[in-house]
Amino acid sequence: MSDIVKQIIAKPIQLADQVIKASQYACSFKQDCADIKTKTEKLATLLRQVARVSNDLYERPTRRIVNETEQALEKALHLIYKCSRNGLRRVFKIIPSAVIRRTQQQLENSIGDVSWLLRVSTPSDDQDDEYLGLPPIAANEPTLCLIWEQIATLCSGTMEERAEGAASLVSLARDNERYGKLIIEEGGVPPLLRLAKEGKEDGQENAARAIGLLGRNPESVEHIINSGVCAIFAKILKYSPMKVQLVVAWAVSELAANYPKCQEHFLQNNVIRLLVGHLAFETIQEHSRYAIASKHSMSIHSVVIANSDTNTGNEEHEKGPAVTHPAGMRGNDMHNVVANTMVEKSGKSRNDRSHNSRNNRRQVTLVGASIRSRELEDPTTKSQMKAMAARALWYLCSGNVTICKSITESRALLCFAVLLEKGEYEIQYNSAMALTEITAVAEQHVELRHSGFKPTSPAARAVVDQFLKIIKNANSDFLVSSIQSIGHLARTFRATETRIIPPIVRLLDNTETDVSTEAIITLIKFACPDNFLHVNHCKTIIDVGGPKHLIQLTYFGEQALQALALILLCYLAMHVPDSETLAQDEVLVVLEWALKQGHFTQQSSLETLVVEAKQRLEIYQSRNIRGSFIR
Repeated sequence: MSDIVKQIIAKPIQLADQVIKASQYACSFKQDCADIKTKTEKLATLLRQVARVSNDLYERPTRRIVNETEQALEKALHLIYKCSRNGLRRVFKIIPSAVIRRTQQQLENSIGDVSWLLRVSTPSDDQDDEYLGLPPIAANEPTLCLIWEQIATLCSGTMEERAEGAASLVSLARDNERYGKLIIEEGGVPPLLRLAKEGKEDGQENAARAIGLLGRNPESVEHIINSGVCAIFAKILKYSPMKVQLVVAWAVSELAANYPKCQEHFLQNNVIRLLVGHLAFETIQEHSRYAIASKHSMSIHSVVIANSDTNTGNEEHEKGPAVTHPAGMRGNDMHNVVANTMVEKSGKSRNDRSHNSRNNRRQVTLVGASIRSRELEDPTTKSQMKAMAARALWYLCSGNVTICKSITESRALLCFAVLLEKGEYEIQYNSAMALTEITAVAEQHVELRHSGFKPTSPAARAVVDQFLKIIKNANSDFLVSSIQSIGHLARTFRATETRIIPPIVRLLDNTETDVSTEAIITLIKFACPDNFLHVNHCKTIIDVGGPKHLIQLTYFGEQALQALALILLCYLAMHVPDSETLAQDEVLVVLEWALKQGHFTQQSSLETLVVEAKQRLEIYQSRNIRGSFIR
């Protein structure tokens, strides 16, 4: 910065010297030229002082102020030259007094601007307690001056002052999106990141919150990412106090929500792994083979791990993890799932642990120290940390198969299931939305669907169990997202899994349109030809009374709901055309009626589907009717 300032300050200083020298030869308006000389001398002194303290200057206002000063000095020099001409040329050259007054005022403004720049760039210990005031250059935009002051404080103030400056930027960025753009344009991101990296707890918290508020659009987030925010946030999530970490997790969620392309940057800096660690803390029991449990305090999980260590790796691979509960103790279902999953993961990594025992001992010691520091946090902070970690993972995994795969391969999937059952409302909501995003990606990627949500996975079963519990309850705020998630996983369920469809069919009679709509969409995913077991699923839908609900919705539902209900009816008719239930419910009559409705026939694909279903149904139902007459 020093060399840059010296380069841009050199020309104004030269111009000031020229004005001072030329004013000595003024032949007209001598008093005005003397005033201009006096002001220019004062300005030149300030400019030389700026050159001496160039290392501490804040670049953005420096450039603008020096540019305005240079223009003012050029106009003053031009005016002095006019006043220095002799003879007849001066007689015929008129100089309006307004021009002289305007030139003097511009020099006065430049003096005020440069004086403000020196004061605002001076370390706080050397400043007086007086208010810096508003520089003339920012008279038309006072907020810009305030932003300059706070950013300058971030650059040269003490840690306490930098924390206060970051808090002021938080207020500005929260109030107005335009102010946030100004903060970025005026170079506020680098000093905020330095404060987040080097500051005390309150300074780090304010800086992280400011960064989250600044990332409101893709361009701003891209600028923040390019400034190196990912590495700094990863360090904070690993070492800083939990109050700072939860603000950082929130900021990560904001950046990822407004610019999904930044997901890979956070993944490369291990932010996903660190967030999962926060999510798992006190959610599922950590396994450490170096921990020694007393006889009276041995948990079910520790007994499970101890028993599993006696089995060989081949037995675990062939027979699966065996869960043994101690005599006289019975855990709940979710605890059993947790134990199963942790034993399964411990069996997979046993060979690696025995091969690297010395490194692992050192790692366990460090992790233990970190966990002990977390345990000292108050319960409210721990709860907020889990909520923000879940929110960050929600936006980070949205549409990203790599991150979703890393989550399903870690403990996060199981953590989401546990938190969805036992967490506070915000934690439950963020966990439900994260699971919805993960299942949506799994629906589009076969490999993720087969690896992360295979039927034998205890974590996947726990997730499905929680979704079914919410669907059966039917009055939860997470009902719609749970239905959507089940629909995303429709192709993962076996034919023997008969507990999924009945509760969803019952939701077809729900009074809320969005619930009925999502229920039909989910059932369509079970019944469509893309699902390998569509015939089995269609039979289940028919057996639990689905056609009656669908007929009612086709006749009397809203137009969008009518079309969805008709599509599902067509799939049932096409895949199970010989069903007595379809014949008794007169589904054929419904299809004939639909072909006469304009809003159905306008969609060529829907009309084709209805015609095909009607033809299939006519063949089998005609045969059934003849058979009934013969009997």
